[in-house]
Amino acid sequence: MRLNLNTKIRLGFGIALIVLLLTSLLAYLSIQQVAYYTNRVEHTYRVLQHTTNLRSQMRDAQGAIRGYLLLGDKSYLNNYDDLLNGVRDDYEGLRHLTIDNPDHQRRLDTLGSFMAQEVLLLDAWRQRPPSPYAARDLVRGDRRLLEQIRAIITRIKDSEDLLLHQRTRYRDIWERTAPLAIIGSAVLAILIVLRLFSRIVRELKEKERLQAELAAVNRDTTQRIQLIENLAEQVVLGDYKVKIRDKEQDSLGKLAGSLNRMTQTLDQNFEALNKRNLELDQFAYVTSHDLKAPLRGIGTLVKWMEDELSHELSAQMREYLAMLKGRLTRLDDLINGLLAYARAGRTQPVPEEVEVRELVAEVAEMVVPQEFTLDLPPSLPPFLTDRLSLQQVFTNLLSNAIKHHHSGQGHLIIGAQELKKEYEFSVTDDGPGIAPEYHEKIFQIFQTLRDRNTAESTGIGLSIVRKIIEEHKGSIRVQSVPGQGATFVFTWPKALMPVSLVTTPVTIPL
Repeated sequence: MRLNLNTKIRLGFGIALIVLLLTSLLAYLSIQQVAYYTNRVEHTYRVLQHTTNLRSQMRDAQGAIRGYLLLGDKSYLNNYDDLLNGVRDDYEGLRHLTIDNPDHQRRLDTLGSFMAQEVLLLDAWRQRPPSPYAARDLVRGDRRLLEQIRAIITRIKDSEDLLLHQRTRYRDIWERTAPLAIIGSAVLAILIVLRLFSRIVRELKEKERLQAELAAVNRDTTQRIQLIENLAEQVVLGDYKVKIRDKEQDSLGKLAGSLNRMTQTLDQNFEALNKRNLELDQFAYVTSHDLKAPLRGIGTLVKWMEDELSHELSAQMREYLAMLKGRLTRLDDLINGLLAYARAGRTQPVPEEVEVRELVAEVAEMVVPQEFTLDLPPSLPPFLTDRLSLQQVFTNLLSNAIKHHHSGQGHLIIGAQELKKEYEFSVTDDGPGIAPEYHEKIFQIFQTLRDRNTAESTGIGLSIVRKIIEEHKGSIRVQSVPGQGATFVFTWPKALMPVSLVTTPVTIPL
């Protein structure tokens, strides 16, 4: 930016005027400070006056009682009363003047206590008959208390003497500052104007050079930021081995180094996580095999007992063996359910085009008995998604509706609604319904509303359904009242989202 001569002149005089204005403000501030510290000095003098009066009046009050005891002259008592009034006035004056000084207030609290003791002592001595011995005893008995009063008053006076010295020094400083500031600022304004004209040309050239350097820095910074953005995009896509080559030691260079360390840590953590998942899969396989082997053995023993001892078993024993087989079946289902819940969401989804109507029809063939009817809407949305996970959700919801139905036949309805970013599906039955207080409980693992002796249920199926849906960024809820059936409503995203945990589809009895 080039400045013409008039602009330069205006700028010079403008700066000089600003300096003069600042000088005026400084002078005004100096005057105010002088007035302030003058007031504080006067305040200190008043405090010192009160302390001096208080000390002398307390001494004179004792002297008045001593004179009365020594001479028996009651006029000393009148003088004593006047002195006490003066003591009270000076004490209250000190209280008021030092209200902003906590140290003085604490000293005055102590002083007030000592003074009250002194007044009680002197009042007691004034009631005694006058005698030289009484005067002597008063002086001896009152010496310690009077010395304590004097010590406190002396500390107040010494503190105020120090404040007086400081405030007087500050007042003198500000008195000298005002004229020096005015003269100095005037000279400074002149020098600024002269200096301004000599630096304008050089500053303009320097500005042009800096603008060129800044443009180069901006270009370099933009390129480096683009590299960081590219790294972030690669990390989002799952590439944790990407690195930024930036050897600069500035903030962007340090950020690039931090990002490189972050991607390295992520890569190591994901490798460790994959290793742990493989170990967990192996553990789940071995555990299921080791747990199911004795179950199969017990089942075989029960079958042998039924086959070989069929003519010797009573009706009661046959009932017990049937209950035992039911418990074995439930335990086997529970092991399968726990394994399915542990595996849920630990495999990467495989996107494929899904015809939802065909998918539900296939599920119905597997889990819906002939005694039940199933209504499907004319058209269910086809879309690209994780087929196995969606199939698992419909399988468990339909199985749940059939298993917990209160009769051997019923009616099921599948519903679908397209929302902005997701589909909303529903599974409705005409079963016994669910009370509102259990709408959340049924989704918790191992929770079932029916007696396990009535319906063999592990209480895991609906918890797996919720886990699958939530891993796909959806939600599930139940709408039901007792006696009017139940509707399970869940949402499913239109686009297959990247998820860290996706379901391994295993159908579990609910």
